[in-house]
Amino acid sequence: MQKITPCLWFDHQAEEAANFYTEIFNNASIKKISRYGKAGFEFHGQPEGSVMTVEFELNGQTFTALNGGPTFKFNEAISFQVFCKTQDEVDYYWNRLSEGGDEQAQQCGWLKDKFGVSWQIVPEVLGELLGSPDSEKSQKTMQAMLQMKKIDITKL
Repeated sequence: MQKITPCLWFDHQAEEAANFYTEIFNNASIKKISRYGKAGFEFHGQPEGSVMTVEFELNGQTFTALNGGPTFKFNEAISFQVFCKTQDEVDYYWNRLSEGGDEQAQQCGWLKDKFGVSWQIVPEVLGELLGSPDSEKSQKTMQAMLQMKKIDITKL
């Protein structure tokens, strides 16, 4: 069992979100679905038999999606980074994860998906360019990146 597993709190879209993510990523699957019972209804208010949690895996990383109700919302303070080797890979993840998401929340490789979860689609080369010992080169990379929504490797 993985020692640290992100738990994503959804209003009622846990299963829909898990299906969406597992369709996008290779080596992904739904592992387990648990459902609300009669116990605790006075606290959770969820109908008996409705989805409580969905355990799913993306590229070897386990996640839990919880239908916890509308109490909490996602924000940019937490995001998931997807490191990409090529521009084709950047394009693929950007296009799939941003589908139906908030276009106003796209900047410098960050996006929000249709569930409000923040993702960073990051070319692997970006860290090298920003961390270059050549200060002028790293500053030019930063200036170029600040002008982008989806990162374009050739423009960096």
